[in-house]
Amino acid sequence: MILITGCNGLIGQAIAHLLLQNQPAIRALKRKNSDLGLLCNVANQIEWIEGDLLDISVLENALEGVEYVIHAAAVVSFAPSQRAEMYQVNVQGTANVVNACLRAKVKKMLFVSSVAALGRPSPQGLAPDAPIFIDENQKWEDSPLNSHYAKSKYLAELEVWRGMAEGLAAVVVNPSIVLGEGDWTRSSTQLFKYAHDQKPFYTEGFVNYVDVQDVAKAVVALLFSDIKNERFVLNAGHTTYQKLFSTIANAFGKKAPSWRVPLALFPFIWRFEAVRSWLTGKAPLITRETAKTARSKFVFDASKLENQLAFKFNTLEATVERVCKNLPRE
Repeated sequence: MILITGCNGLIGQAIAHLLLQNQPAIRALKRKNSDLGLLCNVANQIEWIEGDLLDISVLENALEGVEYVIHAAAVVSFAPSQRAEMYQVNVQGTANVVNACLRAKVKKMLFVSSVAALGRPSPQGLAPDAPIFIDENQKWEDSPLNSHYAKSKYLAELEVWRGMAEGLAAVVVNPSIVLGEGDWTRSSTQLFKYAHDQKPFYTEGFVNYVDVQDVAKAVVALLFSDIKNERFVLNAGHTTYQKLFSTIANAFGKKAPSWRVPLALFPFIWRFEAVRSWLTGKAPLITRETAKTARSKFVFDASKLENQLAFKFNTLEATVERVCKNLPRE
């Protein structure tokens, strides 16, 4: 039996679909009234447990008879209004999962983290506009370029490493921006909606990307491997925001963004977005935190996974073509 948290999210649903190809027994944790739209074709093949990560008794019940755990549930947000919830779910929720796994003596836990948890070095002393390469050996350091989301995932990882020290067999994966067929009003899939709606603007900087199907393949391969107590960066490559939006727009048959936003305008843009968010109740497209990294040129190195598992990532073009063809647009 495999327990998946966050099964109805972008990454979780891809993992569930891949696992169900071999028809193993899957149990999943979901909150009341969760949207299962991404799992509509397989939801009846999953045993659902209603509850959340903060309810220890629910977790303990969900782990009865479970051998493997994939912990993919998280709050991904850069909005200040969701900050407290994000820390609670990402950090305390992960601590609860780790403790429950230790008590249940599961064979292995796989934690879906983020490249954000690796941290970004302080910009002081770095060559301006020069690419900065980051791999699994990157040490966390306080930096104005680390968002609260990054901090929450870093603290969540500390709980997993603590669990390993207490005897839990676990693996951590750190995906970059995940491209896949999800709700295009949420998270990274908003990039597709932005290009589809023919927005005219793009920013400088690099975007690192990985196909959601590759994330699922890596998670399943690592879960059933002999590898434990290690981390792996999941990143297919990097490109500019202009090229990413152009690739998506071309796949949709839309006009690509053509106006580069000057860095000097970002303080005004994030303030405008904050006011718009307050008035409409909708999440801001750009926040003070995301504005800080708009020109970032970080490159995440996934060669460890490629070498140890002979893993091959999908190309950006192949991923975008598939997602644009299959993306739900309602």
